[in-house]
Amino acid sequence: MARNTLSAHGFDSHWRAVLLITAALTLVRLVALFATPLELYPDEAQYWLWSRTLDWGYYSKPPMVAWQIWATTAIGGDAEPWVRLASPLLHAATTLCVYGIGRRLYGPAAGFAAAALYILMPAVQLSSLVAATDSSLLLFLALSLLAYVELPAAEGRRRLWLAAGFGAATGLAFLAKYAAVYALIGLALHLVISRQARTVWSLKTGALALGAFLLVLAPNLAWNAAHGFATVQHTAANAAWGGRKLFNFAELGDFIASQFGVFGPIPFAVLIGGTLLLAVRRRLQPADLLLLCFAIPPLLIVTVQSFISRANANWSGAGYVAGAILVAAWLIRWRARWWLTGALVLQAAVAVVFMACVLTPSFADTVGLSNAFKRGKGWEQLTEEIAGRALREPPGSLSAVVVDDRFMFNAAAYYGRDYFGKDREPPLKMWVREAHPQNQAETTEPLTAALGKRVLAVSLEPAYRAEMAADFRSVSPTEIISVRLDKKRKRKAELFIAEGFAPQPRDPVTGKPPIPRQP
Repeated sequence: MARNTLSAHGFDSHWRAVLLITAALTLVRLVALFATPLELYPDEAQYWLWSRTLDWGYYSKPPMVAWQIWATTAIGGDAEPWVRLASPLLHAATTLCVYGIGRRLYGPAAGFAAAALYILMPAVQLSSLVAATDSSLLLFLALSLLAYVELPAAEGRRRLWLAAGFGAATGLAFLAKYAAVYALIGLALHLVISRQARTVWSLKTGALALGAFLLVLAPNLAWNAAHGFATVQHTAANAAWGGRKLFNFAELGDFIASQFGVFGPIPFAVLIGGTLLLAVRRRLQPADLLLLCFAIPPLLIVTVQSFISRANANWSGAGYVAGAILVAAWLIRWRARWWLTGALVLQAAVAVVFMACVLTPSFADTVGLSNAFKRGKGWEQLTEEIAGRALREPPGSLSAVVVDDRFMFNAAAYYGRDYFGKDREPPLKMWVREAHPQNQAETTEPLTAALGKRVLAVSLEPAYRAEMAADFRSVSPTEIISVRLDKKRKRKAELFIAEGFAPQPRDPVTGKPPIPRQP
């Protein structure tokens, strides 16, 4: 399986080229982080909010994303660039791991091409400029895969260290996102299919890998057990197999089409076409088989999930570290250098357009991409409008400011961090619509009767406004505030003063509030 070792090649021209390209693109991305006028979108604001209280888990995600935000904001403060700072750095490290894996399996030329495909991947371009779980997930998956491909050639103590490193890196991937389960699926598949892979492992190396994995993951498992496995339940609920129409050809088509945008049009076509072609002709090399065990399960499982219910475009991302290496190796093996060059040029062009939109959002409006950036606009101004309205009330007269939308709560918590709950100003709270909390804000910051004496209510969801008002004894007339996002779009919120919080009984079956009577 192994063709060349890292030490055999040393710090050669391919390594230098990978380091140069990675450093240059990472520098550009860091500059963009500090130059972009785009605000945190609500999920990023939520991760920042988690980072204020370090823990071993949170309502909807494992803890890694909060930890990385805590680390970077501890250095530079809470401004948007520092919230996002870890992402381009983590992807840079992943790029080097991709090179190492490709070099070990196929040689330095394939490693270089794989690294270039990875760092220019459209999904990586986006993920490098936002605070999200994928950046740390992909790094630790790459580290675990690097340890795995180094194991066969290792001997003695180095083999033991690599086995432990594989387990620890996989455990850290789970602390980033539970999609790391695909690494275990890939490992199991490879061990079943490949006799050579089974001979690599001994009782001692297997025990070390399992022990390191469980040691890293144990605190998160304990946190989940203490919190009713909230994160696991949320992850399962995301599958949405209940309450939706099952078997959706439209969702399936949308997901498959989205993968051309996530991985890149040429790489995705090569990955799928090459897998089918080489499998039918039985020309898969051992290294191909290894990487396919890690690349195909995420794509296949999420494709089935999209047909049964729905799937987000990035849910298959765990497979694209291995996928980038496969595509690079195949294009070089097939001497399809023009296709490889075309893939890199096309993805570089996408990177230029994306960077232009990030630095100058008006350019996104010009090229018809404004809808893709609307979630990063308007939250700060809307929060200022809400705080300004609260300040018009007599000092001390409001017991809370309450919102009905988790996106609004997260954004207001971040952009109103110097107002809500400070200097005797009202705290920010979340109205709980259903019988049981459905998100982190409803779990940790629910409006209570004690804080619901007289509140400024903010409704971002028109369908919920009447239900929210029905939970109070009296409400004032509604005021509307709006913020323009671009030439076509506005974000609106309805505000009213509400007194005497007394929630209506929720339906015992659905958990939803009663339908308010129309006046």
